[in-house]
Amino acid sequence: MKKIKPLFDYLLIEPMEKETTLPSGIVIPDSAKEKPQQGKVIAAGPGAKDADGKTVPMQVKVDDIVMYKKWGGTEIQLKGKDYILVKQEDLLAIIEE
Repeated sequence: MKKIKPLFDYLLIEPMEKETTLPSGIVIPDSAKEKPQQGKVIAAGPGAKDADGKTVPMQVKVDDIVMYKKWGGTEIQLKGKDYILVKQEDLLAIIEE
């Protein structure tokens, strides 16, 4: 079984699917949907190093729901599921419920 452990200030995020049916009842096909910009943090690296070599701690943790830049990150597949690897600096917000 493969397992991904992000390095430095990278995060492994599982994108969350957006609503596929409009309030009017119109269903949006997969080919017309934009990629989601929200996801759940699955794994996080230990943090980046500053100029003095000290680790800068991560601002997010596993299970946080985050919003990330539209064109940020690297898409990967693991066991048939889509994930995205992003740097912490590509995050825009933590979504709290």
